[in-house]
Amino acid sequence: QVQLEESGGGLVQPGGSLRLSCTVSVPRFSTYSVGWFRQAHGKEREFVAAIRRSGSYTYYADSVKGRFTISRDNTKNTIYLQMSSLKAEDTAVYYCTADQGIILSSIYGAEHWDYWGQGTQVTVSS
Repeated sequence: QVQLEESGGGLVQPGGSLRLSCTVSVPRFSTYSVGWFRQAHGKEREFVAAIRRSGSYTYYADSVKGRFTISRDNTKNTIYLQMSSLKAEDTAVYYCTADQGIILSSIYGAEHWDYWGQGTQVTVSS
């Protein structure tokens, strides 16, 4: 089985920074693509960022490109989301996700990912 756990969420002021982490308990973690989605209250879950197995290819939603950075450390079974220049519209529950066989064209849809964490709340407010 695959188990994911996010951490690092909290309250931050607009313009501030925050780093989320997600540990993934699964054999052969390096063979999984991983990503981040977020879900604001009353809205659907939306794609934020993804990174392929090697870490050489990253993908971002237009709304976060240039502000967020996804990375992974395969020696620690961990993925990260470094968030900078945060805006109120970034407020949401952030979920990490993993999939061993997802194809590039499918990464933007939550329904295509196999495994999910429980989520961590990020609130951007003065």
